[in-house]
Amino acid sequence: MNNDIKKNRTTDVRITILNPDGTPFKNRKVIIEQTNHQFLFGTAAFDLVPLANGDYVGEEKERAEQRAQKINALFNAATLPFYWARFEPQRGEPITEKVKNAAHWCLDHNMILKGHPLCWHTLAADWLLEMSNEEILQTQIARIKRDVADFRGLINLWDVINEAVIMPVFDKYDNGITRICKEYGRINMIKTMFETARDTNPNAVLLINDFDVSSAYDILVEGCLEAGIDFDVIGIQSHMHQGWWGVEKTLKVLENFERFNLPIHFTETTLVSGHLMPPEIVDLNDYQVDDWPTTPEGEERQAEQTIQHYKTLFAHPLVESITWWDSSDGGWLNAPAGLIRKDGSSKPAYVELMKLVKGEWWITPKELITDNNGEIHFSGFFGEYELTYKGKRETFVVTKDKNTELAIEI
Repeated sequence: MNNDIKKNRTTDVRITILNPDGTPFKNRKVIIEQTNHQFLFGTAAFDLVPLANGDYVGEEKERAEQRAQKINALFNAATLPFYWARFEPQRGEPITEKVKNAAHWCLDHNMILKGHPLCWHTLAADWLLEMSNEEILQTQIARIKRDVADFRGLINLWDVINEAVIMPVFDKYDNGITRICKEYGRINMIKTMFETARDTNPNAVLLINDFDVSSAYDILVEGCLEAGIDFDVIGIQSHMHQGWWGVEKTLKVLENFERFNLPIHFTETTLVSGHLMPPEIVDLNDYQVDDWPTTPEGEERQAEQTIQHYKTLFAHPLVESITWWDSSDGGWLNAPAGLIRKDGSSKPAYVELMKLVKGEWWITPKELITDNNGEIHFSGFFGEYELTYKGKRETFVVTKDKNTELAIEI
């Protein structure tokens, strides 16, 4: 095991097991088993919305169910879509219940949820353009209040504002968010969105998120913090359609944000298993192709680079989450960026990630014998565990912030 992974993701655990009368539970065999990671291994799970609402039929439904099973086997976190233009295509008619059905599916399958995003210039609702800037601002505020409140208890993790580095000079097309950013200023707009989300759900974990990993982003983060903007996590996108960043660049990106000493989530990670996007493309959205097939050679490259990327991030003490974007081929840009092929079969990257997340980085059931003091000792990854003795189960949590000396009565 990588020394940094061992240092930053594991701890030595001592558990004292007692009989009901308080005496040591000594010289008995017990079983310890990990049931979840504290680290969030996530995926974009937009496909779960139509699945949870019965929109698929026949073979399409079977394939969707197979994908969902594979998602749940590997990942313990999922991102659900809140793109305003799609979430509320007609003003006053949000698809709240449809997304809630997907949220319940995820929670029933022990997955932590994130909503993405609450404010973004891309896919902003077209009907905002009929309003004045003040009306747009108030409608955006009301949107955050409504959705954060409606999903409180289901979703407590949010990308509050997405890709603000490019604002307010985004000039691809007119949209309501760019308009209010120009009038009220970038920092003021960001502050308003975070204050609204925080007031609506004080217990939520709130992210700023961006694809721009240049110094412009860490300067924006610094400016937001100096302005008193209260966010919890720095979100970093790593869309590598033009090739893997490599360890050196990945560590350099992380270094740019270490000074803030805030948790870092890699919110959108992609590596393609087909041909690479041409390097001269600046905006990835400008690369539009009808067919972008996965290839055997590309899949082997994807698998190798995916494992290196995850190992690099998992070893870093500030990184707390990695989200693959998304699990299946043919999503954004029709790219072969999934871990699962269009026919539902697993790519090598999926297989190798499973070996890491539920293998090398996982405590499989192990039998331990208590000593004369009723104690057992083991080294474990931060996460959730079960202790079993003759069918009786007790759960416990191992974290880096919690004393690893636990007492359990059995």
